[in-house]
Amino acid sequence: MPPSTFSTQSRSSRSLNIPRNPWLRRIGLWILWVSFIVYIIQFAPPIQSDTFQPLQTLLSGQIPFINPVHISLFSMIGIWLLIYSCLIFADGRMQRIRAWIFMLLSIGSGVIGLIPYLALREPNSNFSGQKDSWLRFCDARATGVQLSISAIALFLFALLFGDWSAFLYEWQTNKFIHGMSLAFCLFAFLFPTLLGDDMERRGLSDARLFWAVALVPIVGPLFYLCVRPPLPDR
Repeated sequence: MPPSTFSTQSRSSRSLNIPRNPWLRRIGLWILWVSFIVYIIQFAPPIQSDTFQPLQTLLSGQIPFINPVHISLFSMIGIWLLIYSCLIFADGRMQRIRAWIFMLLSIGSGVIGLIPYLALREPNSNFSGQKDSWLRFCDARATGVQLSISAIALFLFALLFGDWSAFLYEWQTNKFIHGMSLAFCLFAFLFPTLLGDDMERRGLSDARLFWAVALVPIVGPLFYLCVRPPLPDR
């Protein structure tokens, strides 16, 4: 890692008052990645003939036959991927590894494809260069507002029309629903790994904002996307 990266990280740690250990973070992420894969394969509910029926029914367009909770959960994974995109593509501009490769993998594998990027990336709160159209979309507050409205609509759809007892049964017996639910929780748990550098990249140094965003699942990240200042376009 270049010396400038070390100095930037050091200033970031002091200003946000957040303890950071890159090697400890990296080891912890790899352990989490392996543990999640082993758990899904060995300990999650076994694969049955109808394990992927919710996904097949959704992809076939038979929406009325699907529990609204399942629809909302599946869609919220997509919301999470877009939330991460709003941070990762700017972060990837300053990394040696290609962020888009891992985001592409995460479309098919969810958090399993995302964790390796979080483990391999170097701490860096810098940004330089011009923003292309995709970066402008990810950087816009309007994107955060649109994602927030979508998330609220999905939450209300599941809350008002979903069969939660059926969802609980599927969570206990269906590997796909079980794994997707855990992935949703992991997305929330891992978000702070990118948050600190993104805040410093935008000149934000209030540790209270960091913890408010980090400790409130989905709501905190969406709020952050709605209020953060844009990156400089140089």
